[in-house]
Amino acid sequence: MALKVGIDVGGTHTDAVIVSDKNEIIAAVKTNTTPDVTQGIIASLDLALKTSGVSVSEIRYVMIGTTHCINAITERRRLARVAVIRICEPAGKAIPPMYRWPHDLRSALGGELWYTVKGGYDYDGRKIGEFSDGEVRAVVRDALQRGAEAFAVSGVFSPVIPEQEQRVHDIIRELAGDGVHISLSHKIGRIGLIERENATILNAALFKVAQSATEAIQKACEERDIHAKLYFSQNDGTLMSVEYAKQYPILTIASGPTNSFRGASFLTNLKDAIVVDIGGTTMLAGMLVNGFPRQSAAAVEVGGVRTNFRMPDLVSFGCGGGTVVKLSSNGFSIGPESVGYELERRAIAWGGDTLTTTDVAIALGYARIEEPNVKPERLRNLDRPTLEKVANKIVAMLEDAVERVKTRKEDMPMVLVGGGGIIIPPERYGSIRGVSEVIRPQAFQYANALGAAIAQVGGEIEKVFSLDNTSRSEVMSRAKELAIEEAVKAGAKKDTVEVVDIDEVFLTYLPSNAVRVRVKAAGELQA
Repeated sequence: MALKVGIDVGGTHTDAVIVSDKNEIIAAVKTNTTPDVTQGIIASLDLALKTSGVSVSEIRYVMIGTTHCINAITERRRLARVAVIRICEPAGKAIPPMYRWPHDLRSALGGELWYTVKGGYDYDGRKIGEFSDGEVRAVVRDALQRGAEAFAVSGVFSPVIPEQEQRVHDIIRELAGDGVHISLSHKIGRIGLIERENATILNAALFKVAQSATEAIQKACEERDIHAKLYFSQNDGTLMSVEYAKQYPILTIASGPTNSFRGASFLTNLKDAIVVDIGGTTMLAGMLVNGFPRQSAAAVEVGGVRTNFRMPDLVSFGCGGGTVVKLSSNGFSIGPESVGYELERRAIAWGGDTLTTTDVAIALGYARIEEPNVKPERLRNLDRPTLEKVANKIVAMLEDAVERVKTRKEDMPMVLVGGGGIIIPPERYGSIRGVSEVIRPQAFQYANALGAAIAQVGGEIEKVFSLDNTSRSEVMSRAKELAIEEAVKAGAKKDTVEVVDIDEVFLTYLPSNAVRVRVKAAGELQA
């Protein structure tokens, strides 16, 4: 039997599941997330192997949704020194690269190491300036002398015409060899120059983090005699190969929530629904569309930086199972602070001194945790009317989240997943505004790891096409081919890849009868 291991890292717990080739759950475990994310992943893997008793020789695939990259951005640690090359002169210089970035994040990337060179395109395809190989060579040599470890290359309207970015790539490779990482903006972001460039810079900055994380996890598997293919979860709910993850680490930063959405769909067989994932730190809400999380069409802020690469359209509140509740003479406040993976040390029910939302649920009697260290009597002296107001506020936050993600007037089913979901009173399930029914499936607390284990491999392209000399059907056919090629590059078996989402927008301001097409494809894992 070919087994799959799915692992997902959350702010409080790292979950692991082992499933069969028919996606039957063989083992499901939780361990505390560790400050060193890799150690938590290894601990969860070891516990899953121990509890299941399976032979490691049967494990064919290991899929991981990791917080390595988002943690590195948040903590401003382990980031590469990035040289930014913008192809734009004589226009496109008014706003410099990394404009209005947080100062500490700019410093973590090596400071103001950026250049502008002649080139780029106008909206109608005309050249802004004459591209010069010699100018780019001079810039690259200077960046290398100043210690650049990675390059982020962006050009004006490069998603429409990417040739100049590709030429800069070739020059960097010629001068630096394989010793530096290169990120090209037309392969990462969308049309808007600044947001696309920002995403490309962050991607380049993360290459060392992705490399060390993948190597550590591969080594851990080898030490356990697990000879399996390793995949990483992407922001769109699909998987990508190790090599693809090393090239595009930015595409992993929202993999946790998207794993939960895919797991919710798998556990309920629903393709279109509201999904609310409550972990230890946050309450996340979004929409399932055709079995995948709906993608955001707006700019998304990552680590204080505006970006426009593909990200799930989510609403987040600081209200999870470990969220701190503060009582005072004026009432109470909920979060956004959380005890996180220290819940079992700091929460009152476990003998700590910090009141959490989980304590509230236990004190009011609608949540029970069968652990020897959990003693509800520790909560008896708390004021019950105040706790009931806290529970009402939690439900109000949930209703606000639902209202913000819904795009339909009629009530919709809501899937509630995540271990922190115990903070929602079950007796309120039938009265949540905008929700027709609340579904809390079996194995709800492992939805994120299950989402990783059952995910398909995906690829996506977003490109502007001209319809002046070709038909719409030819354009759509070509876009689908490109998306399928991306899925295969990410590790999908070609004959199983299918197009799962298409979006097209006609760009009326362009004179060339242009259309922007986004296509996502997904397929089964390569054997």
